[in-house]
Amino acid sequence: MSAVVIDGGLVHYEAFGRGAPVLFLHGWLGSWRYWMPTMETISDKYRTYALDLWGFGDSDKSKPRYEVSDYVALVNNFTDNMGIRDAPIIGHALGATVALEYAVRHPDLVKKVMAVSLPITSDSITRRLIDVANNTMMAKMLWTRNIAKEVQKEAEKTGEGVINASVQSVAQLDVKSRMELVARSNDAMILAVYGEKDDMIDPTPTRALNGNWHNIRPIGLAESKHFPMLDEAAKFSRLLQDFLDVEDDLSVLELKEEWRRRTR
Repeated sequence: MSAVVIDGGLVHYEAFGRGAPVLFLHGWLGSWRYWMPTMETISDKYRTYALDLWGFGDSDKSKPRYEVSDYVALVNNFTDNMGIRDAPIIGHALGATVALEYAVRHPDLVKKVMAVSLPITSDSITRRLIDVANNTMMAKMLWTRNIAKEVQKEAEKTGEGVINASVQSVAQLDVKSRMELVARSNDAMILAVYGEKDDMIDPTPTRALNGNWHNIRPIGLAESKHFPMLDEAAKFSRLLQDFLDVEDDLSVLELKEEWRRRTR
């Protein structure tokens, strides 16, 4: 286990591989750990980093700092502490929102964001997420049936009140306008990846992004729910590698036919 002290709190992180840096930010359910398969897949070409945000996993839970602005400051301090510059950021749900806001506030430091399961509108965040946070009986039943065991184990470490506070903070942001600001103000590229069957974040607003901006591209994975990086790991990893390789034209990114083949 690796850790660094930031703003008086312990921040847990892990890093694999060698090469140019890539940063991974987890979402509301789980911790850095569900990024591990993806990190390992690209670690032959990249130095991959993933941290536990305040209140999640093994990072500090001693005081409430669960606003999007708190997490943006955490990412900025973490990258500065680790000497990471110009790293593509791969964020999931809450992490995707944080990555986007970080790109808005630090346009000189971010040129690529893969926003996975991004809640573009407050209405796109299902009530089930809050129910899971409140540990209702129905939520526990849904949790057992629909969330991978490796995610569940880590999500149980989440601090009290973290999900509610961070969801409210995200809901107050006009995420779409933040995306447009990034698209207008710098050369950053945003790849918005979503699961077509996501039952935590409604993908409808993300689908509607298609064609609006040359440097914003939505791509849906047909058989994925809320965790495309786990539900369709091979497709997701290859799409990520292609995104990291692309220079200035997101239109070349496609879910190629061979990715859809199934083994029986």
